[in-house]
Amino acid sequence: MDEKPIDKQDILDELEKLHSLDHNYADGRILGSMCTEAHPFAKEVYCKFLDTNLGDPGLFKGTKQIENRVIKSIGELLSLDNAYGNIVTGGTEANLMAIRAARNHARKYKGITDGEIIIPDSAHFSFKKAADMLNLKIVEAKLDENYKIDVESVRDAISDKTVAIVAIAGTTELGLIDPIGEISKIAHENNIYFHVDAAFGGFSIPFLKRAGYDLPVFDFSLEGVCSITVDPHKMGLAPIPAGGIIFRKEEYLDVMAVDSPYLTVKTQSTIVGTRLGASSAATYAIMKYFGKEGYTKIAQNLMENTRFFSQNLKEMGYEIICEPELNIVAFNHPQMDAHALAQKLEGLGWKVSVAKCPVAIRVVLMNHIKKNHLEELLKDLKEIL
Repeated sequence: MDEKPIDKQDILDELEKLHSLDHNYADGRILGSMCTEAHPFAKEVYCKFLDTNLGDPGLFKGTKQIENRVIKSIGELLSLDNAYGNIVTGGTEANLMAIRAARNHARKYKGITDGEIIIPDSAHFSFKKAADMLNLKIVEAKLDENYKIDVESVRDAISDKTVAIVAIAGTTELGLIDPIGEISKIAHENNIYFHVDAAFGGFSIPFLKRAGYDLPVFDFSLEGVCSITVDPHKMGLAPIPAGGIIFRKEEYLDVMAVDSPYLTVKTQSTIVGTRLGASSAATYAIMKYFGKEGYTKIAQNLMENTRFFSQNLKEMGYEIICEPELNIVAFNHPQMDAHALAQKLEGLGWKVSVAKCPVAIRVVLMNHIKKNHLEELLKDLKEIL
């Protein structure tokens, strides 16, 4: 910190210079991110609620009502009439809350003190953080030939120490939907907590199904599903940070609750104490603004771009790892290593990521990537080929 105050314009000039080093979503060259530019209306609302704190909801009763309405609305989108949960910082915190609820529930009602969680090899790295923080052992279920969780592998992995099973609706690397219906039956039959990580797919699968896409059921209409992660700051176009965790029963929040004697509420179940209300307000506003009709159009447009990109890659001779279920395309050059191809694309100004399972170039077709950007990318890929 400087000894004396600095002129405001000097500060802004410095910040602008540093900000210019950041990549811009609007350029359409950020190809590997599951986040995108927030909608201007959501940003406007976000700024109005910057001073609200949902960690002390008695002081911000209106903002707490907004969060409750958002959770109810997302719950209904996921086939749950009476939803419980919170808007949190993102998928990592949401997944951590789900696994904490599962551990505490198993500890209270089953007496399990050295628990295990079953996750697929395709699971997000946040579950490794959760296991580390919560002192749980990870048991990895195998993937089948389609890169989805192998159902029999899950069944074989269950033990008397299993506190949770996790499946994915929109895997981080390939955008695939696990056979959640089958896993739900296994979890329900064995009385095991079942969490669905739909951080990516939660704000697109319901709308694509509404548009007629034949996609698997992944939500609370399956009786074994106990909680779902869904991130409004991904496909929902809300500003970062806006993750969501939805629970089927209030008891899953209750088993995480700790006393908060100096606040305006008696207990608190979230990971963080101070929670920005702006995320809930912006999410509420943008969901109202688009409605199901608007989100359906967005999801359809992204899938049209996905198919356009995938088809052109095939015609050029690139190898598609799997037919896209959601708006992610993973592919490889027929002769070139994925990391070498990534370097070439980076040299041409494209920000790509490389999947690990399997190793491949991964493009997430988010809202900031328009068709003209894809045409430019395809042109570069053709020249590389």
